[in-house]
Amino acid sequence: MVNLQHADGRTALERGDVDAWSGLDPIMAQTQLDQGSKLIFRNIDFNSYGILNATERFIEKQPELAQAVVNAYERARKWIQDNPDQAVALYAREAKISPEVAKLVLTERTRLDIDPVPGAAQKAVFESILPVLVADANVKSEASAREAIDSLFEPRFATARSAS
Repeated sequence: MVNLQHADGRTALERGDVDAWSGLDPIMAQTQLDQGSKLIFRNIDFNSYGILNATERFIEKQPELAQAVVNAYERARKWIQDNPDQAVALYAREAKISPEVAKLVLTERTRLDIDPVPGAAQKAVFESILPVLVADANVKSEASAREAIDSLFEPRFATARSAS
C-alpha cells in the first residue's frame, strides 16, 4: 500500500507503478475515459459526502453568512438537477476537463437526490471509516474521534436552506 495524492495515484496507475488506485473524481473519470483504466469497485454506501466545514466561532459570529453559503449550495444543487446539460458544459469549462468526463461525473457519479441535512447517514459513514483513521494514526485516538463525530454536525443551516 502506498499513500499518494490523487493526481500522483493516477500517474502511478497509468505508468504501471501500482496495480490499483483508489481516487476521486474527476481524476478517476479522466483516467477511465482517457486511458481505459477500469473501475473495479464502487459502493455508493461508502460515500463520505461533500461536507461544508466551518469553525464554531464563525458560526456563532456570522450565522447569516453561514446560512447564505448553504443557500447558495442549495440553489446550485437545484439548478444542476434542473439543467443537467448546462451543468455538464459549465463543469467541463471551469474544471478544464472534457465534456465526457464532466458528464460521467455529474450524471452517473454525483447524487443530488440525497437529503442535504447532515445527520445520521453522514455519521454512519464516518463511524464506518473510523477504524481506518485510527489504524493509520490519522486521529489521536478512537475515543477522541468518536467524541468529535458526536459534535461534528450542525443541521440548522441545511434545515433552513432556501433554493430561492
